[in-house]
Amino acid sequence: MGRHSLPDAYASEGTRGRPAAGRRRTVVVATLLVLVVAGGAAVAAGSGLLSFGDSCRDSAVRLDLVASPDVAPAVRSVAERARADKVTSDGSCIDVRVTARESYKVADALGAGRDPDFAVWIPDSALWVDRAKEGGDGVSVATAGHVAASPVALALVAPAAKSLGWPSRTYTWGELAAAATRSDALRLGAADPSRSAAGLLALSSIGRSTARQGADGSTKAAALAKLLSQRTSDTDAQVVDTLARDGSGTESGNPRRNQAVVLSEQAAYAYNTGRGAGRGLDLFYPKDGAPLLDYPYTIVRESRLSTDRSRAAMRFLTLLGEPESRRTLARSGFRTPGDAVDEAAVKKAGGTAPQPYATSSAEAPSAKELQEALGMWTIIVQSARLTTVVDASGSMAAPVPGAGGRTRMDVTKTSLLRALAQFTTEDEIGLWDFATRLDGSRDYRELVPTARLGDPVKGGRTQRERLAAAFGALQPVPDGATGLYDTALAAYQQATAGYRQGKFNALVILTDGANEDPGSISRGELITRLQKLADPAKPVPMIAIAVGPDADGEAVREIAKATGGAGYQVTDPAEIQAVILKAIMTVGQGGGAG
Repeated sequence: MGRHSLPDAYASEGTRGRPAAGRRRTVVVATLLVLVVAGGAAVAAGSGLLSFGDSCRDSAVRLDLVASPDVAPAVRSVAERARADKVTSDGSCIDVRVTARESYKVADALGAGRDPDFAVWIPDSALWVDRAKEGGDGVSVATAGHVAASPVALALVAPAAKSLGWPSRTYTWGELAAAATRSDALRLGAADPSRSAAGLLALSSIGRSTARQGADGSTKAAALAKLLSQRTSDTDAQVVDTLARDGSGTESGNPRRNQAVVLSEQAAYAYNTGRGAGRGLDLFYPKDGAPLLDYPYTIVRESRLSTDRSRAAMRFLTLLGEPESRRTLARSGFRTPGDAVDEAAVKKAGGTAPQPYATSSAEAPSAKELQEALGMWTIIVQSARLTTVVDASGSMAAPVPGAGGRTRMDVTKTSLLRALAQFTTEDEIGLWDFATRLDGSRDYRELVPTARLGDPVKGGRTQRERLAAAFGALQPVPDGATGLYDTALAAYQQATAGYRQGKFNALVILTDGANEDPGSISRGELITRLQKLADPAKPVPMIAIAVGPDADGEAVREIAKATGGAGYQVTDPAEIQAVILKAIMTVGQGGGAG
């Protein structure tokens, strides 16, 4: 650091040689030095550069912790207090270093098996822990507790909230989404559900809510998701920045500003803090339950942690549950486990009675519901072009245990019809079936050409209606065997030839057996030819699903992998719908979309 001059006033006094001034100057300089040193020490302590006094420096146990950006500042404050108070674990001081990192990025890295540079992870939701566990080569993670909570709600600028009857009127998730998207006069935004727990929990809640409205609930949910997809941001922090700042939604003549956004209560609290009356957000808490961000305290690769670090991690979890730490979290707008709802904090966040902010939260969505919501989202955002190829061999007539006498084909058709309801009019879907010698010497036939679901077809119907009828008419071929390999090659050739730019292109094959056509190409030759057909510039991943105990799961995985796709095995045909949506989400995020 370079040398600094004294202020001119003190310099001029010094040139006069006045003793009193000299003493004053000495006192001032000494005071400034004390303040600088003290300030520098505070900064160093805050950054972890000067963590402890001599009694702790040599024995401190270092613990690296990664936290969701919203909760990281509060957790860091607790860690700094632990250093200042020389909190110990088994006689050694704990030195916790907190880094903010987006939860979806951490989940993806752990799921891919990348070596972590931290021992503890606090994402904003347990769904990220579940996602991290899904990877076959993933890093082991285990939840030890929860440090905070925040309900997910719908936040609106005051004029827009008033137009919907806030706070007196209450809505379900389905009703709120419908009201917020009924016209262009009220613009609704959200963070990308594939990257935001709040966005995904809201999307899943909307789907669950609209499903209760009747048979067309899935179609309504898809339509609402389509509208929402046009106003998404990458992260929760970015979606907050899309809000109208003057409460009207038209400041600076910018109609792209949102008047309503999916937001956690804590995010609304942070947004409203320091804003003047009428410039903050109002919160609608859906009466069918607000899902919670639950901030799980997650130990990463516990088996590789030393005993000291493992115990230090648990000691810090205990510290986060102590009264002073809870107050730190509450001052940041979080709810803390086991404590009563702080009505003053809710009011600052924009909630008030009779909005049901204090009622029990909604039941957490199941893994299946989350997968379906993400699959639907992937389809909605990009639109899909899929050719579905269904096994029609005689074994599809076998009854499914516990299905009341229904056959594999019966349950498969029901699952396909449910999956069809998730697609929009812009999606393109076709249908083949296959069995040995099904069409002359061929093992396959095209029943419905791949086309846009909203397109009209003969007879005054749409492609969707034609396809639904064809699904319903599928029947097993008596004595038909499984001609898998020739069918897979022919279907893939046609799918790649019909590649549609700008859509998620894929081939979906369902089979309950192994290849039984002795005259077909070999598996090795099939894989070689599929690899030659696969074009990274025009990706068409194959999603192959082996259904039931007789299916060749190894074969479908190898075949699908050759195209950049994925193979799955299910025991019950009823699982087909969820697996298709999961596969679309997984393969689509992996780069299979063109």
